[in-house]
Amino acid sequence: MLFPLLLALSAPIATAQQPLTVVSAVSADPGHLNPAITTGSPTHAVADSLFNGLLALDEKGDPRPDLAVRWSLSEDGQRARFELSKDAKWHDGRPVTADDVKFTFEEVLVRHHARTRASLGPVLEGIDVIDPATVEFRLKRPYPALLQQLDVTEAPILPRHVYGTGEIERNAANLRPVGSGPFRFESYAKDDRVVLARNTAYFKPGLPHIDRLVFRVIPDTATQAQALAAGEVDFVGRVAPSEIARLQRSGKATLTDVKFGPGGGNCIMTLGFNLDRPALQVREVREAFAAAIDRRPFVERILLDHGRVADAPISSGIAWAHAAGLFPASLYDPGRAKALLDGAGLRPDAEGVRLTVELVQFATFGRYADLLRDQLGAVGIRVRPRLLDPAAMVDAVFKQRNFDLTLVSYCNGADPEIGVRRMYVSSNIGNIPFSNAAAYRDKEVDALFAAAGGTADRERRAEAYRAIQRIVVRDLPYLWLVETDFTAAWASGLAGFAPWSGQFAERAKRP
Repeated sequence: MLFPLLLALSAPIATAQQPLTVVSAVSADPGHLNPAITTGSPTHAVADSLFNGLLALDEKGDPRPDLAVRWSLSEDGQRARFELSKDAKWHDGRPVTADDVKFTFEEVLVRHHARTRASLGPVLEGIDVIDPATVEFRLKRPYPALLQQLDVTEAPILPRHVYGTGEIERNAANLRPVGSGPFRFESYAKDDRVVLARNTAYFKPGLPHIDRLVFRVIPDTATQAQALAAGEVDFVGRVAPSEIARLQRSGKATLTDVKFGPGGGNCIMTLGFNLDRPALQVREVREAFAAAIDRRPFVERILLDHGRVADAPISSGIAWAHAAGLFPASLYDPGRAKALLDGAGLRPDAEGVRLTVELVQFATFGRYADLLRDQLGAVGIRVRPRLLDPAAMVDAVFKQRNFDLTLVSYCNGADPEIGVRRMYVSSNIGNIPFSNAAAYRDKEVDALFAAAGGTADRERRAEAYRAIQRIVVRDLPYLWLVETDFTAAWASGLAGFAPWSGQFAERAKRP
């Protein structure tokens, strides 16, 4: 027996608008514009505006209609049916169908999207096309995070007729995308800008209000804020902490603190070990890294207190699953770090160097690299940062596995099934961007994730996640540095932005 959860889309009244161009600053070139094959934020920051999910999420993470105008769940939680808007069309004019949904999940997301592959992939038994506008998911077991995992960032729907032939990672449409979203692709100049135009045939009446949405690549976050204050850009999704007070004083921008963002938020800046490296396979060596790193300066100097030391592998933003205090700041002890390295046979050479490692990361994380290099250098670990653009970083870390250490902002999402599982389960090792970078394997952890994802009982799930955290803190495949909050800002002459959503500009307008 199926029962309805939510009803149809409301239809905003269209109002006449003068032509409006909005410029959004982004920190890195997106590399490509297919958000279904990566969880990388540079791609999603731009490409999410071209596509839709079955559902959208509001600022609290609750599901709302998007491509699906109504949906229902079976009483046993193992079937979910979605009715698509009959007005939804791809940018080339063809209708969005249930067959597109089936193709996207079965052929793309569960193979290439790290969070979907790790979480929904093992649960999804199949997808049935009931009719051209109705699709039903069949699950092997109840999956409590399903509705929170169907937005455009977690599950963007692709047109099968465009992406369904050949190797999807090489599809020409990755650079000239065809979506269903509020904006259509217009042009892409690498390392400079991406230009999108208003989708005049959008299935949500009266939207969008913006005629053109331009993404300018501005790597330095302080420069982004300065450009906003100068009127050169209109939206900054992540304001540099050092610039928040200045923007507030300027009177040129509206600022808002956002706890829940695209991809679910609850992000933890995480140092990952390549466990294929012999020296880093030794637990005492990884423990020495943990003792050598004082995480408080990361909060004070980089985040300017817009965040906190990560004290557990699951973000404190998911309070019911968070195991507070398992990985406290008090672990910092340089003397102990040196003793652990001595015990592992890593004694200093004539220059005081015990171990040399290469740190591969996004170029935008350079300040983190500087602090890590200084702190680890103090105990004889020489760090050589290699700062890369997003595409090169993904290739080096997740495809070639050519790194010793990597720094990734792993967003945990609204539920551990969405953003945490991908980091630890052994099935998510391989050529999958932003997945199990450490190549960590533990059968008990795999089993606990399966148990936690297979019940709707919140307390049983919490017990399983706490057990997982105890194991991974013992094993240390990663070091969890800081939880990062963020502030979004936009020009004071504009309104309607939704910085918690991948479709952040869908409803943006002049007041």
